[in-house]
Amino acid sequence: MAIYHFDASVISRSKGRSSTAASAYRAAERVVDRRTGEVHDYTRKHGVEHSEILAPDHAPAWAWDRSALWNAVEAVERRKDAQVSREVRVALPAELTPDQNRDLVRGFVQDKFVSRGMVADIALHAPGREGDQRNHHAHIMLTTREIGPEGFGAKNRDWNAKELLVDWRSSWADHVNQTLERCHVHERVDHRTLEAQREEALERAYEAERNGDTRGHVAEMARAVELDRPALPDVGARGWSMMRRGIATPAADRWQEVRQIAAQAREIAQDFQTRAREWLERMVGGMQERTVAVGPSERQRAPQTSQVRQVPQSALERLQAAREGRDTADVPQTALERLQAARDSRGRDTGADVLRNEERAGHDLQQQDAERERALEQERERLLEQERTAERDGPEHSI
Repeated sequence: MAIYHFDASVISRSKGRSSTAASAYRAAERVVDRRTGEVHDYTRKHGVEHSEILAPDHAPAWAWDRSALWNAVEAVERRKDAQVSREVRVALPAELTPDQNRDLVRGFVQDKFVSRGMVADIALHAPGREGDQRNHHAHIMLTTREIGPEGFGAKNRDWNAKELLVDWRSSWADHVNQTLERCHVHERVDHRTLEAQREEALERAYEAERNGDTRGHVAEMARAVELDRPALPDVGARGWSMMRRGIATPAADRWQEVRQIAAQAREIAQDFQTRAREWLERMVGGMQERTVAVGPSERQRAPQTSQVRQVPQSALERLQAAREGRDTADVPQTALERLQAARDSRGRDTGADVLRNEERAGHDLQQQDAERERALEQERERLLEQERTAERDGPEHSI
């Protein structure tokens, strides 16, 4: 599935970084820093699928040369703690081809950055040899000063506005979704928080239930379950480097834990949807058979569409029963408990808050599950009795 990720940070001398080193690494090239004399040679680095520089039409010719560009940036900055560049990292849809992703990044960068007077150095990276093979992503290095025909001018402080960052985040989602639609890919991304997306899915599920749309209800409930997870934490460049070398860190361990929770929540959602679909097919098939076998008066007594609205709850109950046979250390049950805890917390369910509330909410959830099971058992008995009555009375009215 297409994944949304947008992260912006600043490359600053105060942290011992330079734009020349960063650009050389991201593009897998050799850049000499004329200010310090350091040689940054990453020509042996693998995984760079595409790199190029985009600049305003009025920029001087050297702006399209990577070494000249970032050496000019380093030369114009005098402070020892200067912010020399801004970097944006985005996840690229694995469903698109390399050319489609390249055009996606180009369009976004031209629209949001170059049109404002920035110079952008982009590099598209393939997934690493280890890890998730869907991890296609792009690095976008941006100048912090506007460029004119004579070179760099003053820093534009408006580019630091929080509102502009929010606009960039939502705009990236728009560009991705427009490209996916144009390329006939069904998946979509969403820049909003997981909590906001989950609440919307639940509202749509309830609306579908009120309208008698059982399939829509099931689909939205499955999406709500899948979204019931904390967001992946930021590991940082150093953390990723240590992780690739097999060095454990608290941030990396937490990232792996949250990633596992996300995978298991996705498994629960898929299992739930499969079981609900099978239940629906059996119900609809049974209703059709009874409709053919009985007369007009008896057809009115067959299960109506309103009875099928019980599917989501019944499917969840069967999923819960199936989970009881699994390892007690399994996370799927925890994911559903966090969904309930998130509702009880009335919007205060950050990933850490929900995890802290799990133990406290466990007892209440067990009581609620027991009550739900009793209600479901009564409902099943009622439906079974209706079916037995239909089977018993059917021959009297057969055609």
